[in-house]
Amino acid sequence: MARATRAVVTDDSHFMRSVISDMLEESGVEVVAEARNGREAVSAVREHEPDVVTMDVEMPEMNGIEAVEEIMATTPTPVLMLSAHTDENADVTFEALEKGAVDFFTKPGGEVSMEMSRLEDQLVEMVQSVAEVDVRVGPGTDATTPQEAYTEAIEAAEASATGPAAGADTGTVAEPAAYVDNPTLLLGSSTGGPTVVERIMAELPPAADLRVLIVQHMPDGFTGRFAERLDSRSDYDVAEATDGARIGGGEALVAAGGKHMEVSNYARGRLRVALTEAPPENSVRPAVDVTMRTAADCITDPMVAVILTGMGTDGADGVRAVARAGGRVIAQNEASSAVYGMPKRAVETGVVDDELALESITDAVLDALTEA
Repeated sequence: MARATRAVVTDDSHFMRSVISDMLEESGVEVVAEARNGREAVSAVREHEPDVVTMDVEMPEMNGIEAVEEIMATTPTPVLMLSAHTDENADVTFEALEKGAVDFFTKPGGEVSMEMSRLEDQLVEMVQSVAEVDVRVGPGTDATTPQEAYTEAIEAAEASATGPAAGADTGTVAEPAAYVDNPTLLLGSSTGGPTVVERIMAELPPAADLRVLIVQHMPDGFTGRFAERLDSRSDYDVAEATDGARIGGGEALVAAGGKHMEVSNYARGRLRVALTEAPPENSVRPAVDVTMRTAADCITDPMVAVILTGMGTDGADGVRAVARAGGRVIAQNEASSAVYGMPKRAVETGVVDDELALESITDAVLDALTEA
């Protein structure tokens, strides 16, 4: 019989700690300790060595970001952030992901106990999924933390953007002779995805002149902040998608939380999207499948679809459609994925051309879009 997932629940609200602990215990998760602040969480992790920690963002004495950083530095343990649905908390949550947190869950407003009960299955699924992540080794690196891997990736991308010193061997993406005209890149991700998407976007050279569509499973209120972060960390103009938005080369759109992003039109190298509130697919909205399927229906120029880390099956139908349309399909490999769910399902379709470590994905995308 498999051992129950062991969790530390951290929140400065006694009521919220009780609600979360009861939900987890009822679902078979063993809550080994509760913590009122980050300092207590750090101590509880050291004492109990849990499989996962749920971490509030704003707390007295030591906040969630400080606690995540300390945990990753001393006793690396998967952390699920619990964030309020505000712009300020969105910024702090992304910072926590940079420090090594695996994913986040949005705490409801209004009548908290009723809303949490409605979201119980989602919370439990995320806790159990995050608990399976090995945070002791960062994606594609040796004996390093996710925070270090992320920092190294951003520094490498920034060095590439400014250009290497004469004769330097930087290991960055080499500029090919020429790219194909009007290429489109489709990125789909979920758990563990934000920092992975940031890395890929930071590595894309302006010369490729890509049109990029990004679907990251993320609630409304966070996707706008995510787009702003991508915009500031890449050479591409990145924005949250709006209904009817159009992009050309060197531009990117992030699917808005709570809405599907469909490609509604494509002509002369420019694509247009429509946002819909159609029912969720694969239990999510936005869904990667919707964007990739409609892109395959509309786009006639070269196209690459990439399925990145995440739990669930979203993206499998989408990559089938892209492959049928003649596009190239890439999946992140298991070793570099925080959660090998979405990439695994994509590989199982039989249409994936390359299954690669994170550090090789940008190279593969650019190779697929280089003129022979």
